[in-house]
Amino acid sequence: MKKLKRSARLVEMTQYLLSRPHTLISLTAFADRYQSAKSSISEDLAIIKEVFEGEGLGELHTLAGAAGGVKYIPKTDKQAALSTIQDICKQLEQPERVLAGGYLYMTDMIGQPSVMSDVGRIFATAFANRDIDVIMTVETKGIPLAYSTATFLNLPVVIVRRDNKVTEGSAVSINYVSGSNKRIQTMSLARRALKERSRVLIIDDFMKAGGTVQGMIDLLTEFNATVAGVGVFVESGEVEIEERLLEDYISLAKLTAVDMKTKHTTVVPGNYFNE
Repeated sequence: MKKLKRSARLVEMTQYLLSRPHTLISLTAFADRYQSAKSSISEDLAIIKEVFEGEGLGELHTLAGAAGGVKYIPKTDKQAALSTIQDICKQLEQPERVLAGGYLYMTDMIGQPSVMSDVGRIFATAFANRDIDVIMTVETKGIPLAYSTATFLNLPVVIVRRDNKVTEGSAVSINYVSGSNKRIQTMSLARRALKERSRVLIIDDFMKAGGTVQGMIDLLTEFNATVAGVGVFVESGEVEIEERLLEDYISLAKLTAVDMKTKHTTVVPGNYFNE
């Protein structure tokens, strides 16, 4: 790269960090990239760190020593996250979104990159300090959520299928009981998709009683993998506590009431904001 003026270098360096979250970048790499002294790079990073943290864009961690460098950790402060989720809750309360069985139509929102980016950043903030190797979700609506979260955590995504695909080779399949309707269903994961003893973050779009998430947790035992966390975009609050199959999870929104006759719904921020 040609030598840049400081203003241009600051812009390019910022973009470089934003595109490589949770990645340790040495001062030497920056010095070589911009043909600048390490002292100048350090001054630039101090400016970027101040802006990131002052504007709530995340944190810039500095590691000292020969093997040190800087690492960008995307984060959203709780107040900004709450404002985002409150806006999403209002959209989810639209009467035309009510579906049979007390579900909400969310496909249009899941298809909006800006919404998914906001949600993914919030999940990445919630699980930033967890030791995670991979993000798991079940097809299909959880996929955008998982990939958005993975972008901010800089992690790979593993997709659990409802049935085995011949194009994915041998797979592990299990039967699980749906928590909401008590039906036996099947899910599978290709053997090559997940390394044994991986630490897995599960992301799901909607949780009623937690049967699907519990199914993924059971599937992980077949790979000797461990659950590093569970994130749910919207949970149903109309499930009795004793019927809930899952206790340890983070939800961003909660559907607390649905009147099928009037199509009136109440959606509030989830348990993430109770902490």
